[in-house]
Amino acid sequence: MSETSEPLFDRIALIGIGLIGASLARIVRREGLARHIAVSTRRLKTLDRARELDLGDSYTLDPAQAVRDADLVVVSVPVGASGAVAEAIAPALAPGAIVTDVGSTKRSVIQQMTPHMPAHVHFIPGHPIAGTEYSGPDAGFASLFTDRWCILTPLPDTDADALDRLKTFWRRCGSDVATMDPDHHDRVLAVVSHLPQLISYNIVGTASDLETVTQSEVIKYSASGFRDFTRLAASDPTMWRDVCLHNQDAILEMLARFSEDLASLQKSIRWGDGDALFELFTRTRHIRKSIIEAGQDVDTPSFGRQRVNGS
Repeated sequence: MSETSEPLFDRIALIGIGLIGASLARIVRREGLARHIAVSTRRLKTLDRARELDLGDSYTLDPAQAVRDADLVVVSVPVGASGAVAEAIAPALAPGAIVTDVGSTKRSVIQQMTPHMPAHVHFIPGHPIAGTEYSGPDAGFASLFTDRWCILTPLPDTDADALDRLKTFWRRCGSDVATMDPDHHDRVLAVVSHLPQLISYNIVGTASDLETVTQSEVIKYSASGFRDFTRLAASDPTMWRDVCLHNQDAILEMLARFSEDLASLQKSIRWGDGDALFELFTRTRHIRKSIIEAGQDVDTPSFGRQRVNGS
């Protein structure tokens, strides 16, 4: 992106400065997407750290102050706090401002935020599918959204021009952009994100509870699969608690399906049904190949080992 590119927005307000908010601050600064970045978070320690990292141009504990005169507001808080944030910022929102979020559940966020959104703003819920197991302002990095999907779930009366501006913003952050019905989004994410997260918490919890295996052995002999689960299980507990509580129906549906499939797998192993096992493993291997071909991962067999000197 050319340094002389015209900013998309005069003032962007980032409400919440964790992994997503800090990464947005860095990419907005690098690409010149706004003339002013206003940062707001509820903890003074976090705000001071954001200032030390030079993530914004102004800093405040008051979200209403941050959004004043902003033409783009990005709410990056745990989904359970969305309604409270919307209520706090509503009186200060400028006419024509675009208000969006980054939450992993969309129907709940819409139900929480819509009642507080004034008629003179454009509320367009969103979800960048990008993240790591780390949190806080130090976790942010400018390439987080590169070649990752951002799903927008516009409401039926969403202004077309505002939607196009928000799409352009995410594309200039490096994302591919798709639009989706909120309920469909929640069911899709329950499969590809929320269920794997819950399984990881459960597996790591099971390993820590085993009386016949000590914690030191679990750590010492961890195979790559278990290491992958521990990475997921290290994610922000507040965020994932809220996801579970605010996408309850879709998650329970997918957990029920998973339980049925797990029972079928258990039966195949118990009865020595090698053909059924082979068919399942072949089918799932194809899914992995499709993910690589779609550019959502790389076919690099590192098995958790760090590469040295570029090797």
